[in-house]
Amino acid sequence: MANNPAGPIMLELVDEHGVTIGTAEKLSAHQAPGRLHRAFSVFLFDTGGRLLLQRRALEKYHSPGVWSNTCCGHPYPGEPPFAAAARRVGEELGVAPALMAEAGTVRYNHPDPASGLVEQEFNHLFAGVVASPLRPDPSEVTETVFVTPQELKERHAEGVFSAWFMTVLDAARPGIRKVTGTAAGW
Repeated sequence: MANNPAGPIMLELVDEHGVTIGTAEKLSAHQAPGRLHRAFSVFLFDTGGRLLLQRRALEKYHSPGVWSNTCCGHPYPGEPPFAAAARRVGEELGVAPALMAEAGTVRYNHPDPASGLVEQEFNHLFAGVVASPLRPDPSEVTETVFVTPQELKERHAEGVFSAWFMTVLDAARPGIRKVTGTAAGW
């Protein structure tokens, strides 16, 4: 299940229905035109219903320095998406979600104009709550902020966000509402 730390990071290739059909090295799966692979996106909220955003570290080879959802990434081949999502939240933000639930899936193809890489993903979505203080890994995360829906709208209008952000947020909204309730406005 785990990747070899000395070797390349491998991803699961999937068909249009999310069925595993093979593996590929992470960078090659993202090179144009991109190969459809399994991914996950996490949306964590504080107890007041504000969404935790992260600004990706400047050192990241893909979409550096842009704002995005709480956490995203790829399961290792054979790793359940839920386990991968919880693992990466811990690795990137230094916390474990107090609650996290499935919030659907979405399939998309988003080229990144800055890098030329392509996000061709079958993405598993998760929504939950974070109640512990964050301890972000600076090699992964430059900055974090909790935002209301209105603050997100303002930030999105003026800032640079990942190419996939609005696609995954919109797809996750029904699952997000189950976690935050309708009063939070998501």
